[in-house]
Amino acid sequence: MKLTGHLRKMHATLGSPVEYELPLDEQLEPLNPHIGQVITLRATGQIHCVACGRKTKKSYSQGHCYPCSQSLASCDLCIMKPETCHYDEGTCRQPEWGEEHCMQAHYVYLANSSGIKVGITRQNQVPTRWIDQGASQALAILKVKHRRLSGLVEVALKKHVSDRTDWRRMLKGTPEFVDLQAKRDELLAATAHELAILREQFGADSILELDDRTAATLDYPVNEYPTKVSSFNFDKTPEIRATLMGIKGQYLIFDKGVLNIRKFGGYEIELETN
Repeated sequence: MKLTGHLRKMHATLGSPVEYELPLDEQLEPLNPHIGQVITLRATGQIHCVACGRKTKKSYSQGHCYPCSQSLASCDLCIMKPETCHYDEGTCRQPEWGEEHCMQAHYVYLANSSGIKVGITRQNQVPTRWIDQGASQALAILKVKHRRLSGLVEVALKKHVSDRTDWRRMLKGTPEFVDLQAKRDELLAATAHELAILREQFGADSILELDDRTAATLDYPVNEYPTKVSSFNFDKTPEIRATLMGIKGQYLIFDKGVLNIRKFGGYEIELETN
């Protein structure tokens, strides 16, 4: 079978294991059945912006053309550093987008992808955010009023725990089990003073502890993890023909390397399967 279309990030459905589909324009190809099989992914050389559809020679911000990367709120610096959100200052690039995505309740969570980390996500992005990061365990620990506040809380917590995932380590296997509930209690005690100051500034109900939650466990469809992680890049290697060994996060794991699907949003790809 052969399909052609532009890549988007994989669709993932929580299950045991997680079920993945590869979007190629309007087509969705289930990937789990192809694990253990040889597949071919071939870049045609065409790249179109995931936002406006404009043809572009180079992709910015995970699939955007340069003008969109400079004008869209979803490409602003505050997406990577939410504590710098400037919606309240009236300078958001797209206020309506900001209302829908930033001025909504967010969760602050702990995840175990390559070791324990802290992160944030909109409440309607659970568990999608955890799956996209390749987390094997995850636990929402706080609910906050909006994105900027979640970023400020994260700044306080990351003084005690990392806010990053070592993607190479994540792709080498399942991390050692961590008692996330015990870690939650430890971190909330360590940051009690900073959280109290933020509650004084934003309101007593602006940060709510979620002490009744249990940690989620996520299982990924992987037959074999690589011992050494090397990356495929369509800009350097337009064609990949290899055995699909598994899927984790937004990575396809082959017997010859790994491919970050999200990195190549907007690339036109030909997919050949058995």
